[in-house]
Amino acid sequence: MDADRGNGRPVVETHAGRVRGVDDGRVAVWRGIRYGRPPIGAGRWRAPEPPEPWEGVADASRFGPASPQSRTPGVPLSPDTVFDEDCLFLNVWRPSGGADRKPVMVWLHGGAYAFGSTAQPIYDASALVTTGDVIVVTVAYRLGALGFLDLRSVASAGEDFDTNLALRDVLLALAWVRDEIAAFGGDPGTVTVFGQSAGAGLVTALLASPAAAGLFHRAISESSPAGSMYGAERSAAVAARFLAAAGVRADDSVTLRRLPVEKIVEAAATVYREVPVASPGTLAFAPVVGDDILPEHPITVLSEGRGLPVPLIIGSNRDEATLFRLMRSPLLPISTPALERMFEAMRQERPDAPVPERDQVLAAYESVRRRALGVGIATDIAFRMPTVWVASGHASVASTHLYRFDFATPLLRLTGVGASHATELPYVWGNLGTLPRDPTYRLGGRRAGEVLSQRMRTRWTGFARTGNPGDDWRPYTATDRATLVIDREDRLVDDLDGPLRAGWGDVVLSFR
Repeated sequence: MDADRGNGRPVVETHAGRVRGVDDGRVAVWRGIRYGRPPIGAGRWRAPEPPEPWEGVADASRFGPASPQSRTPGVPLSPDTVFDEDCLFLNVWRPSGGADRKPVMVWLHGGAYAFGSTAQPIYDASALVTTGDVIVVTVAYRLGALGFLDLRSVASAGEDFDTNLALRDVLLALAWVRDEIAAFGGDPGTVTVFGQSAGAGLVTALLASPAAAGLFHRAISESSPAGSMYGAERSAAVAARFLAAAGVRADDSVTLRRLPVEKIVEAAATVYREVPVASPGTLAFAPVVGDDILPEHPITVLSEGRGLPVPLIIGSNRDEATLFRLMRSPLLPISTPALERMFEAMRQERPDAPVPERDQVLAAYESVRRRALGVGIATDIAFRMPTVWVASGHASVASTHLYRFDFATPLLRLTGVGASHATELPYVWGNLGTLPRDPTYRLGGRRAGEVLSQRMRTRWTGFARTGNPGDDWRPYTATDRATLVIDREDRLVDDLDGPLRAGWGDVVLSFR
């Protein structure tokens, strides 16, 4: 960093050009740093490329645009969020001053692979970087049809479409971190990639991707839908639905690159709603299995202990599915008919993998009230069991720490929301009460939440620094299956998921 740092506008030299951030004396931030060329025109549905060099000093005081997306009440974006296909930007946060060569944490946001932005207030990294004297990089990537649609099945002569575009975006961003972060005071040899929900799905995909080898050294996965990634046949069916919704003929792929982006977002929203209704338990947009980036299904690779051998924290929330019930989202099969259709589809698609019988599964939920049964099963098939399968396999190749997040304020417990999907995020980031008109603490719990947040941030940043999230948290092994229950008081429990494993069996379940 050069002398401009003294006036609160620190300038850093990158290989593509200089960038000027802001420094309030506590935290220095560079927002909207371009890490890839605009993926527009001929670059739409193609692998990203490094940015062209620029002259002068680029302003890095504002977030770059988010990938175009439809608005959803479940993703509270900032009112001034800008959407643009030209969205390959990242942000760097670091504490003002302090030692150089800080550990680096690279964040991948969630949003069902279709929504979200690095500019969401909850991802302000000020508290996180000052807690652990780390650098945090938050990465924007292509979403929805622009980031996850596989168009190989409809490509006409002379038209090339790449796969796993969002995953390739993340790989390019990690290469940027490797090459540039030292100039910001970071240690490129101590990089932790972490994410939640869809971002955690990308983390588990990276762990199974040969292309990611050497780009990161630790990983944290919060509520990963690790089983929700699909092969070419299912991806082709989604592409056909998208073409129909967009009004494009299957033999006219040239038109796809000329479609107005608004039309793409509209068609993607239609497909996003239709797919999980037609095929309960599946997503419209997700990483594609069977290409050069993701040759095998991550749930298979990781459960068999063949992932990249980097230390891992992985976990889920106790009541994941209550959020989806509250939002009336079609993404998770909560009703009995939807669950039965999902199991039958799995039996037909995976005759080689014995799906557990209904009574065997229900035996794991004897203490669950009938009204909450669907929520419990949906939570476990979508999040908890894939998490346990990954932890069990990955523990054979690298230190693995398993957790379950149970903390809920009195209001969340009273309303039946509990420790739902994404409720751990404010505590990881140290940003409590960032939602507009947030009722979370109306019946108390704020002080306990603040103490919990400090503890979680210390664990996450300690793991990023040394691979150890706390001496009181033993790694998960096949012998004791130690699991940290994160609550008002953390506690370590051996084989917390024993009843679930007995009910679901040891067969890894997923759609192909």
